[in-house]
Amino acid sequence: MALQCGIVGLPNVGKSTLFNCLSNAKAQAANFPFCTIEPNVGVITVPDERLNKLSEFVKPQKIVPTTVEIVDIAGLVKGASKGEGLGNKFLANIRETDAIIHVLRCFEDENVTHVDGTVDPVRDKEIIDSELQLKDLETVDQRIQKIYRQAQTGDAAAKVQHNVLLKYKAALEEGKSARSVEFESQDEIDASKELFLLTNKPVMYVCNVDEDSAVSGNAHVEAVRQAVKAEKAEILVVAAKTESEIAELESYEERQMFLADAGLEESGVSRLIRAAYQLLNLQTYFTAGVVEVRAWTFEKGWKAPQCAAVIHTDFEKGFIRAEVIKYEDFIKYGSEAAVREAGKLGVEGKEYIVQDGDIMHFRFNV
Repeated sequence: MALQCGIVGLPNVGKSTLFNCLSNAKAQAANFPFCTIEPNVGVITVPDERLNKLSEFVKPQKIVPTTVEIVDIAGLVKGASKGEGLGNKFLANIRETDAIIHVLRCFEDENVTHVDGTVDPVRDKEIIDSELQLKDLETVDQRIQKIYRQAQTGDAAAKVQHNVLLKYKAALEEGKSARSVEFESQDEIDASKELFLLTNKPVMYVCNVDEDSAVSGNAHVEAVRQAVKAEKAEILVVAAKTESEIAELESYEERQMFLADAGLEESGVSRLIRAAYQLLNLQTYFTAGVVEVRAWTFEKGWKAPQCAAVIHTDFEKGFIRAEVIKYEDFIKYGSEAAVREAGKLGVEGKEYIVQDGDIMHFRFNV
């Protein structure tokens, strides 16, 4: 599935350094590949220890991980909503993404010039927020003009959308993002999703710090935490420069030694990839056989036939049932046969909601 996370930030905050680390296969688990769709779009494999564990038991001919798409979006400057700098390109690119990874500079370095002269991640965040909010306000105002007359004629759907637009307008005019608005009815929630506002996309803040702050953060990181606490957004602390050094190491063992010396259990890149995957509301199920052990991506809440279609649309069309093994049971008993013998293999129908980590076998007839 082609869901994408866009990396955004002001110039010289380290977002391109992070993207380059992500795009280097050596920064991740040992033998997983990286490919480029366009110069600024990377398909990144998602580190998942469960895949390796399953492979130890099944011993397949090959292992196929799941992936997430990351887009390196042009640096934004103040006035982007009015077309300043690469503003129009930035806004067009971000509109096409499904979630935002917002990189904030939380390190001091006199050799790296800040576009505004001083290091202040909260100010930087507010600059980008303001530009996106202004663009959303422009979009909302245009939509209100178009739908107002329909709403006045008694069109129920238009009335709901008009109310949604007015709520968004009020929030945006107060300097709040669209994601801060809460709706009471399902009709309003559905209508809000149709607007595709920039500030309604889920967001994660990545605080780019120096090596000494990689474990516990610093005052800049704490300032960001305070600034975003009302947003219920995740904050990740990553030292991009350190990550680039890790990416240069040749072997998996060397990278692990480097991490241990730095007091880190795993690389920030691995944490970032997994967090991006979750930000997109994605989960993983597995298929496990001697030919391959494979991870498949699905959206949280999908039912068994929808997940079957990820493999092939015929699996959904002719769906009969799904045989399900919980990951923990497979690891405990060591094989599908042992799981069956223990009575732990579930047989599920069309209404089964697939869970993260399920090992699936679909029965179908076309």
